[in-house]
Amino acid sequence: MAEAGKAVQRAVKIGYDLVAFSGGKAIRDPQCAGLLFGRTDLVANALLNNSPHEDTLGRRQNVGKEEIVGMVKALELYLNENHDALAKEWRDRLEGISRQITRVAGVSTSFFVPDIANHVPHMQITWDSSRISFTPQEASKLLRSSRPSIVIGTGEDRRGLVVNSFMLQPGEDKIVAQQLVKLFREHSA
Repeated sequence: MAEAGKAVQRAVKIGYDLVAFSGGKAIRDPQCAGLLFGRTDLVANALLNNSPHEDTLGRRQNVGKEEIVGMVKALELYLNENHDALAKEWRDRLEGISRQITRVAGVSTSFFVPDIANHVPHMQITWDSSRISFTPQEASKLLRSSRPSIVIGTGEDRRGLVVNSFMLQPGEDKIVAQQLVKLFREHSA
């Protein structure tokens, strides 16, 4: 089952009355669109904030017909994808990056799937600070200012860099690996 579907089921099981998903990201629908799932009466009440009810606070659900069509098509495509195959492809990309960067002495990687958001394979990159002389924040900044620019965040624990590959296009993982290897070698003691 698609991760979005699993997320809705988890939310219902927990007891949430409404669950909202923003557009974009894994579903690849328009960024200005979103989905609202939940009890029929509550969804109907949410719709009362939409036109033609002009006496509401703000202007909610101001989504054009183009975005609605885009959302419907994106959902059709998303629900028909082989999500296990995609997760394997994303993990394979991360493992390819890992094979390259762990050739640099002092660099190590580990893999995880977050419990809360972005339920896709992630890779944490850590390094021996006595061998490689920069902090995760400095590494992230250097990668962002490199050409091509690569945006990789630091982990919540700030011990390294955290990469997920689900937004990478085929072949971009090789570019990320090359830039990381270059960066680690340039800063090796």
